[in-house]
Amino acid sequence: MATPVERWWSTVKEALRGTEADLTAIPIPRAVVLLAIPTLLEMAMESLLTIVDIFVVSRLGSNAITTVGLTESMLSLVYAVAMGLSAGATAMVARRIGEKDGDGASVAAMQVVLVAVACASVVSLIGLTWAPRLLGLVGATPEVVRYGSGYARIMLAGNGSIFLLFVINAAFRSAGDAAVAMRALWLANGCNLVLAPVLVFGVGPVPRLGVEGAAIATTVSRGIGVGYQVFVLARGKTRIAIRLRHLLPRLGPLRELLRIATAGTLQVLVETASWLGLVRILAGFGSDVIAGYTIAMRIAVFAMLPSWGLAGAAATLVGQNLGAGRPDRAEKAVRTVARYNVGFLGGLGIVLALVPSLAVMVFTKEVAVAASAVLCLRLVALGFGFFAYGMVTMQAFNGAGDTVTPTLVNLGCFWAFKIPLAWFLARTVGLGPLGVFLAITAAYSMQAILGGIAFRRGTWKTVVA
Repeated sequence: MATPVERWWSTVKEALRGTEADLTAIPIPRAVVLLAIPTLLEMAMESLLTIVDIFVVSRLGSNAITTVGLTESMLSLVYAVAMGLSAGATAMVARRIGEKDGDGASVAAMQVVLVAVACASVVSLIGLTWAPRLLGLVGATPEVVRYGSGYARIMLAGNGSIFLLFVINAAFRSAGDAAVAMRALWLANGCNLVLAPVLVFGVGPVPRLGVEGAAIATTVSRGIGVGYQVFVLARGKTRIAIRLRHLLPRLGPLRELLRIATAGTLQVLVETASWLGLVRILAGFGSDVIAGYTIAMRIAVFAMLPSWGLAGAAATLVGQNLGAGRPDRAEKAVRTVARYNVGFLGGLGIVLALVPSLAVMVFTKEVAVAASAVLCLRLVALGFGFFAYGMVTMQAFNGAGDTVTPTLVNLGCFWAFKIPLAWFLARTVGLGPLGVFLAITAAYSMQAILGGIAFRRGTWKTVVA
């Protein structure tokens, strides 16, 4: 008889290899592991890619760094729409898989792809035509506009690879094929790790392309990842597959997708934009505070990667179990994932709160910057347990196809509560940056409380997707 360790290792290997298990029938803890491990590794590679890209581009000077930063700010809308479409893919594909309707899951996935291609085409046309003007609109100096227009044009024109990587991977994960999504992103990012320095700096017969080389490397690498996704879909060996009949627009699924994706996009934009509000408040306290805040939040985001993987597993399990007509099992799955997530991230938060300087010193030696980073990280880490519960409940709603509830919760917590509280504590009470950092933890704690109350009401069990 296998030991617990042997069973655990067997499940891990199955997760990495790809599983054919019915996630609505196997024990919930095993289902969570099968979904969460590939997603965690996928996110880890994405985080590594971001660090390497900034490292490579930073060697080109401040104009290159500014170009990348401003272009990323323009692409934030693309990411938001892609995440909204991904929420639609998760809800609809998972529901069809739970219903044992593989053909319906493939139809739903391809409707998401059609909408993604349409959105990407519009952004590409805008980028090709107005890239220099757009850079100027987001604050680039004339020098940066001249220097970075090529980079911005390539990234905006190639945004289709962003859309398709996001939505097709969401379809794979929601179908239970998380290992395929992991491989697609590892392939794309692995190619970028090689291509970026070669094209940026030039190697052998390859000319030095500078910052434009970074854009080409990223776009080509993501395109390779999309090519792998399409290859897997065309082979038809996974739970969803491409057939010509799936590529025809279907009015019913398209209408449902747009309903879910519109609120899903707003959900992301509401949270993302709220951080800009915090930065505006912090800017009044000097650049050292902004730098410390940036470092602390990057450490916090990296620490939360495993929790996002677990939250994604909750979304898939909710969708599939609702499709299988097992809402009670869906609720049990969310509670199980929430316990795991709170235990993991809450424990990690205690460690970071006790010794935040150990993490901060890796990024800066400047005393004033480090002091701000330590204060921010300690206060944010103390709220990790709330963060963990909140992100699971939000993803549970998304998995059910109810993207409106988390959008309303985010509006209340991040705009009606976090921004006013941060201003009040920092300016009126006179706590300065401490007040802003307290407001972050308070807002995510409020999100967890409101999300938990809404989840217990159970209306998400009756949402049609």
